[in-house]
Amino acid sequence: MTTSSGSPAPEHGAAEGGRVFLGLRLGDFTSTLSRLQTVVGLVGGLVSIAGALFAVTNFVKPTPVSNAGQIVAIVREAKTEKTITDAKIEILTLQNALITTVTPNYFGKARHSLEEGPYRIRVSHPRYAAETRQIQVVKGQTAEVYLRLRGGSSSPLEHAERAVQEGVGAVKLLFGQ
Repeated sequence: MTTSSGSPAPEHGAAEGGRVFLGLRLGDFTSTLSRLQTVVGLVGGLVSIAGALFAVTNFVKPTPVSNAGQIVAIVREAKTEKTITDAKIEILTLQNALITTVTPNYFGKARHSLEEGPYRIRVSHPRYAAETRQIQVVKGQTAEVYLRLRGGSSSPLEHAERAVQEGVGAVKLLFGQ
């Protein structure tokens, strides 16, 4: 097809300023891409704003009131003060009912939230003698317990002997001896 000036007629769409590639005008493709970029940008902005609002509401939300306190058990070797990371820490009631078992982190610390009241902490490890301590958890406070394990095994006889010695020491302290 020719125009009135005798030159060949432009392909469909070329007169509108776009080249034709595989039957599509390149101008249409770039306008579609720019629309897609606009939609993706708007959605990303809305998600960012929603995330910021969620973070702010969680930051200013009052913490629920409870009777919880925290305990931090710090486990070290008695002679060298080296942290022991693979000990088993049991949190028990005064009647020796198991509440939970926790393990120390890389720094030898284990943290757990508990209701206010008295508890026992028992730490055991195959290479060390077991240690047991009684603690009091106070609402809203953190109780730190330092547990220093001594070399040896955790035999029941050694554990009983240590408990008796601690009890005798507490009675002597009570009566001022």
